Amino acid sequence: MSQSTHPLPAAVKDEDAAHPIAGAWRPTLSEIVRSFVAGDYALSQRPASVAPIRTAVTDQIRDYIADYGETLVELPENTWGTSIAQWMGTHWEVLVDLWTAESGESDLVLSVRVFETKDGFRIEVDSIHVP
Repeated sequence: MSQSTHPLPAAVKDEDAAHPIAGAWRPTLSEIVRSFVAGDYALSQRPASVAPIRTAVTDQIRDYIADYGETLVELPENTWGTSIAQWMGTHWEVLVDLWTAESGESDLVLSVRVFETKDGFRIEVDSIHVP
C-alpha cells in the first residue's frame, strides 16, 4: 500500500467556516471510536490527550448507539472527507461522521471539543448523536 502524497490538514482557526479535521487529531479520534466499537464507552484505555469522560456522557453514548439499532464500526478513511472542525474562539467543535456495519456511512456523529495545550491538544468527548 502506498502512502498518500497529500499533506494532512492543519487545525484552522476560522470562526466563520468549518474545515477538515486536523491530521494530528485523526489517530486519537479513530482510537476513541475503536473503543466505542469494542463497547468501552468509558474509554478505560483512553489516550493521554483525551479528557476523562463524565458518566452521564458515557451513558448517553451507550444508550444512543443501542437505540440507533445498528452496529458501529471503526472509521474508514472516507470519514475524513465529510467530517468537520470549526474554531469557536477558545476551542474547536468537531463532528466526526460515524459508520455502521448495516448502512456504511450513517447519520450519527461523534461530537468532541478540541483544546490547545502546551503539549499539543486535549479532546473532550461530548456525545454521539444525529445532528
